[in-house]
Amino acid sequence: MSHQPNLSKKWKKKIHEVIYGTHTPAGKLFDIILLIVIVYSIIIVMLESVPWIDEQYHTFLNISEWTVTILFTLEYILRIICIRKPKIYIFSFFGIVDLLSTLPKYLSLLFVGSQYLTAFRALRLLRIFRILKLARFVGASNNLARALSASRSKILVFVFFIIVISVLLGTVMYIVEGPENGFNSIPHSVYWTIVTLTTVGYGDISPQTPLGQFLASLIMIIGYGIIAVPTGIVSAEYTSEMNKRNVVDKGRACATCGTEVLRKDADFCRICGNKLTDD
Repeated sequence: MSHQPNLSKKWKKKIHEVIYGTHTPAGKLFDIILLIVIVYSIIIVMLESVPWIDEQYHTFLNISEWTVTILFTLEYILRIICIRKPKIYIFSFFGIVDLLSTLPKYLSLLFVGSQYLTAFRALRLLRIFRILKLARFVGASNNLARALSASRSKILVFVFFIIVISVLLGTVMYIVEGPENGFNSIPHSVYWTIVTLTTVGYGDISPQTPLGQFLASLIMIIGYGIIAVPTGIVSAEYTSEMNKRNVVDKGRACATCGTEVLRKDADFCRICGNKLTDD
């Protein structure tokens, strides 16, 4: 009996090492298998949306979906069991994504009547959220998220500037071209300006006068320059984040909440604040 707690602790430690750690062969194998299952499940969801494929292979796709759902359910339960504070994981981004990956198939059992067919189809679409589980395997995703967060104020100022430019240039184009050339109102002209600035160019409206065409050419050139600005802002912040975190420990994870440990010299988890241990 005295050995039972130690056995349970060793069992949880082993599961934690496999699921949250990538520094062991077992952990790497688990990540590879999980990645394959996620991609397979996404392909199943896509194939089910094609009528003739679903009609011809419905049984196979349904069995595959149930198999994947059960595997994801086991993974979700094991992730909760092997950490000290499950609530932190459950209400985290990945915890919610993992839950969304398992619920829809179970919920579909409640909507079997024909009158609920529309709601049933909507629930099935939630399974595409499994694609968010792929972010777990992108090593630079955390740095990118922090770079986007750090540059949000600059990007907001930039977007505000673009809105102002679009309104001004759209108004000028309305004055120059007018309703007779398709620019029926200022909002319509602003829409054309935004489409042109973003280099989409639907072609549903086009300037006819020489002055309008000259202004359109300037807007197109400005559009190419505008594309590079947010890229430069985010790239600068991303480089800054990488320089700050040049000492990274990719093999450790917090035993309390499962968060990846970013620095080798870290003593406490950056999310839950609990002391990091190697045992």
